[in-house]
Amino acid sequence: MAKRKGKGPTPKAEDRHWHGKRQKARAVKSAKRTGTPTMGPGARAKAAEGGDRARGRPAGARRSNGEVPELLTGRNPVVEALRAGVPGTTLYVMSDTDDRVRESIQLAADRRIPLLETGKNELDRLTDGAVHQGIALQVKPYRYAHPDDLLTGAAPLIVAVDGITDPRNLGAIVRSAAAFGAAGVVVPERRAAGINAGAWKSSAGTLATIPVAQATNLTRQLKAYQKAGCFVAGLDALGGVTVADLDIASGPFVLVVGSEGKGLGRLVADTCDMLVTIPMPGQAESLNAGVAAGIALYEVSRLRTA
Repeated sequence: MAKRKGKGPTPKAEDRHWHGKRQKARAVKSAKRTGTPTMGPGARAKAAEGGDRARGRPAGARRSNGEVPELLTGRNPVVEALRAGVPGTTLYVMSDTDDRVRESIQLAADRRIPLLETGKNELDRLTDGAVHQGIALQVKPYRYAHPDDLLTGAAPLIVAVDGITDPRNLGAIVRSAAAFGAAGVVVPERRAAGINAGAWKSSAGTLATIPVAQATNLTRQLKAYQKAGCFVAGLDALGGVTVADLDIASGPFVLVVGSEGKGLGRLVADTCDMLVTIPMPGQAESLNAGVAAGIALYEVSRLRTA
């Protein structure tokens, strides 16, 4: 009988051709059990970068305890933010050839905010290629108020937003809320825009003067406001009453603003005491959420001061 030839030492598991397939199968099975999607290192990095950009922070920024600083860019937004006392931590500047930049430098110095001179390439990297006009202000992570903190005074005016995913729209709503005397703005904790650099920029610094609260469940919070004596009205194109005729707005009042495309969610709309509308005799089918909130708040403010 011929002697069999040995096959050599047993290869390690990771060196076998089926090892990668088994590991992938285990990951897929685990994902199905936990509901967590699987992706490779490259896809994870790309997804993280996309998430950073969507949230208005530099690509690759890492969260610390769930929070990261925000970068506010542009000469007007930066100087307006510093005038309003926005909590800046560092001012990045390329040159001081513009009056607004020089004022920003002076305001930062008065508030003992560190100043760092930087080149264009570095500022481009820090701002992830945003239009920065040679200046950027690093802002502390935003601290949200509690929704109950907005129940101030005998007849508070509160603005709640539903389905707003664009931070610029949120910033514009905050700006209108501050202009027309609202006690604050409530945003959902999930599936909605939060306070980031884009919101700071479009709010023109008013985020430093009016609180924004986060609600774990917006519908539940609206019901809590109703129990506290507030009348809740949702802004909707199909509303049966115009905002100008809403006399009850003179008391404790919550105005709910939905997104331009989808409007108010079904549960939120059902929770509202009334749906109100802005009459539009022109050709436009709908208004930008920030514009609609501004018009509605003007009418509410007029009713409250009449």
